[in-house]
Formats: sequence, structure tokens, C-alpha cells
Amino acid sequence: MRTIIFRMFFTIAMMSAMAISASPKTTPQSLEFSFRAVDGPAVTSESLRGQVVVFGFGASWLPLTRTQMEGLKKIADQYAGRGVAVYWVSTESDSAKSKNFADDNQLRELGRKYKLTVLRDPDGSVSKRLGVDQLPCTIIINKQGQVGATLSGMDPNPNSDFAKQLAASLNKVL
Repeated sequence: MRTIIFRMFFTIAMMSAMAISASPKTTPQSLEFSFRAVDGPAVTSESLRGQVVVFGFGASWLPLTRTQMEGLKKIADQYAGRGVAVYWVSTESDSAKSKNFADDNQLRELGRKYKLTVLRDPDGSVSKRLGVDQLPCTIIINKQGQVGATLSGMDPNPNSDFAKQLAASLNKVL
């Protein structure tokens, strides 16, 4: 009886091992997203396919937003022509009834000041999928459409160089 049970166990184990080794290797899925731009067309995962993308998530009222946007602008200039797209994403509500409201005109002016394209994620659906857990946060998406790096929070020290920190992470993804 022991021999029969042992043979059955051995046969099942071998079949399981063969099934596991025969199953295809899975790769992480690319992310699907869509943002509404305050100026211009929507920005989607499909429209950015094949590019490295930097998304800076923040809120216009946050004091560190200026530092984040200045750093994003430096990166946009430094990596221009290298297939890197840089955006700032407002997580503020687009409903005037909300305490966390920012209208498109305010965000448009902010974008003009820093020469960045401003996108909206008012319900936080995209930021949640990308793993944003605090503001400001910067996410780098690789050419395959997957999160390549995350820089959560920012050093409030005025001597810290956010653009340099971001460039180091970006170079690893490129």
C-alpha cells in the first residue's frame, strides 16, 4: 500500500513540475491610463507607448510643488530629444464644491509659469494604480509602460537638488 501511495505522490509531483516548467513566463503588464490635459489633447498610455515618461504628482497649494516643478522643468530641458516626456499631474478636485478644488485656469497658469504640460487626476484613480501614496511624488514609466522608479516625497532642505535626484533615477530607467 505504501508503495502505491508513494508512486501516486511521485507521479503527481512530476506532472506538477512539468506543468510549471511548461507554463509561459509572464512579464509585468504595462499600465493603462488616461489623463485630461488642461491644455490640449488627453494623454494616454497608448499615446506615450515607447517613451520614457516622468509624472510629477502634486497639488498647487503644496509648498514643495514649486521645487518639484522646477526640477521637472530642468529634467524636461536636459532630456529633450531623448524620448522622455515630462508632465505635472494635479491631484486636486475639478469640482468647485470640493475643498481641494483647483480650476483649469489656475493650473494652466501654473503650467505656463514652469513651462510644463499639466494633467489632471481629480479622483486619484491613476495615481492609486501607479502607487502614489503621498504628495509630492514622481513616477518614471519605462518604455514598456511599467513603473521604472518612484520618488516619494521630497527633501524640504533648500540645498537638496531634486533635479539631480530625479536624473539619477531616470538614467537607470533609460
